[in-house]
Amino acid sequence: MSEPQAGSLQAWSAATRPRSLLVALSPVLVGSALGFARAGHVDVVAATLVLGAALLMQLITNLQNDVGYTVRGGERGGEHSIRRTGLPRATAQGWLSVRQVRVAIVAAALLATGLGIVLVAWRGWPVLAIGTASLLAALAYMGGPKPIAYTPFGELTVFVFFGLVAVMGTDWVLTGQVGAATALASLAIGALAAAALAVNNHRDIVHDAQVGRRTFAVVFGAAGSRRLFTVLLALPFALLPAIALAGHSPALLLPLLLAPAAWALRRDFRACPGGLAFNAVLFAAFRLELHFAALLAAGALIGVR
Repeated sequence: MSEPQAGSLQAWSAATRPRSLLVALSPVLVGSALGFARAGHVDVVAATLVLGAALLMQLITNLQNDVGYTVRGGERGGEHSIRRTGLPRATAQGWLSVRQVRVAIVAAALLATGLGIVLVAWRGWPVLAIGTASLLAALAYMGGPKPIAYTPFGELTVFVFFGLVAVMGTDWVLTGQVGAATALASLAIGALAAAALAVNNHRDIVHDAQVGRRTFAVVFGAAGSRRLFTVLLALPFALLPAIALAGHSPALLLPLLLAPAAWALRRDFRACPGGLAFNAVLFAAFRLELHFAALLAAGALIGVR
């Protein structure tokens, strides 16, 4: 593939990372479906606004990650450092300027705020708290004096905001309540979202250590990172019986069909030779979360009487 031209759509694609947007789609899909299954209705306009806000939060995170990593010199670790093997960052490659990306971040944040104001009018001030916390987390992931991405809490942050907050928040905004099945499902979706980040951090463990990033993989080592990935993959499937019981529908067990795929993903993760080969594992983790969410949502709708 040819190198993107400066300012091109291909350059913006490198900065926004469209494939990772699946992380934002999955929790809204699950929260909406489970809310509908329990309440018997959801407002389609509100659901669309929630999805738009979720996608913007992921977009802001990706853009902030691109520009923040470049500004901090994270692409290099010194004269004798090992180069990062992840997907190229648009600002580090010179395809986009730091100013261009920062303007895009402000624009996305303003748009997300506009959607949030509409949702506040719909459901009240708690939406403001959810939106503000989510926006601050997106900006803080690679921004501020001590970015979350430079600590061992990256996977935990993703688990909370792209699992617990996103799934339960969607249900609450659309129905005014949070069902037990939704609460349990938020743990499952959060774990799968965190698993994708765990792949990313495991891939870059050597480089991250050189540039001062103290990710979970760096702090606890490759063995600890592999154990974390296994737990994050297993947890969603272990939760399915409880989700089905809480949702009063055996159809919520549908994601069990993906257990062989999850086991194969774990095998590929452990057998991966490293470097760029981990990117295929990363994309497979994104797909697993989306497929899990789609089957769980389908199970919720099948169970509607």
